[in-house]
Amino acid sequence: MSPTSAAQRKFFQAYDTLLARWPIPVESVDVRSAYGMTRVQMCGRADGPALVLLCQFGATSTVWFANVGDLGREYRIYAVDPIGQPGRSVAGNRPITDVSDLMDWLDGVLSELGLESVSLCGHSYGAWLSLNYAMHAPQRVRRLALLDPTDCFAGLRLDYRLRAVPLLLRPSPARWQRFVDWETHGAIAPDPQWSRLAGLSNARPGRVRFVAPHHPDPQRLQALRVPTLLVMAERSRAHNLARVEANARRLLTDVTITVQPAVAHQSMPTAEPDVLNGELLAFLH
Repeated sequence: MSPTSAAQRKFFQAYDTLLARWPIPVESVDVRSAYGMTRVQMCGRADGPALVLLCQFGATSTVWFANVGDLGREYRIYAVDPIGQPGRSVAGNRPITDVSDLMDWLDGVLSELGLESVSLCGHSYGAWLSLNYAMHAPQRVRRLALLDPTDCFAGLRLDYRLRAVPLLLRPSPARWQRFVDWETHGAIAPDPQWSRLAGLSNARPGRVRFVAPHHPDPQRLQALRVPTLLVMAERSRAHNLARVEANARRLLTDVTITVQPAVAHQSMPTAEPDVLNGELLAFLH
């Protein structure tokens, strides 16, 4: 077996291990488009309102194992493996190269699933993607939940970016774990099985092109009328919490902001899931 095949085998084994921890029955479906095939995990109340979950970069749709049980009692959940990230989605001949491609891709996924009205919940890069989609198609987004969002209301801290450089230059599970240990020091540790998957994810060969996030246009943010929940991680080392909060309050018309104590950026959404799930359910109703 080649090193590439061995790495892929370990990655998919870790992926399946996390998916097996989901506490409710899940149906995995493949949605096809010009950009390739998108894997979506569907679960929860069959006649419930649609709730789309978008993960942190490299976390995969399986990361929501601690959340879908509670959320699925009220909502029909669609957890997505974004094309362009590690997971079970497969890129096609047409690459995703910019934000407009990402919006077109997500438009297509929701349409193929028959979803005309959804709530969006995203973490980190997934929050950035969710926010951009709410600005792109506000008529389609009922409510928006952003979990410790990156590059939405403030940039990443310099020390966070510098610590991430080795992951970009020479990715490996060991470097990922050192980065996570640093980011979550003094906070609730991330789930070890998820952390292992994320480490394999960040080192997995053959990843497609990454669309780098850019701060949204302030005028577009000010024009957004979608009710928004911003859940911040108190111990996040990704950004300055006070700056993110202040800018969100200044730029968004309808925003509720909460802070999860003792939670780091990398330990969300698996840390203190009872608290997070309760906040999401109270907001999404």
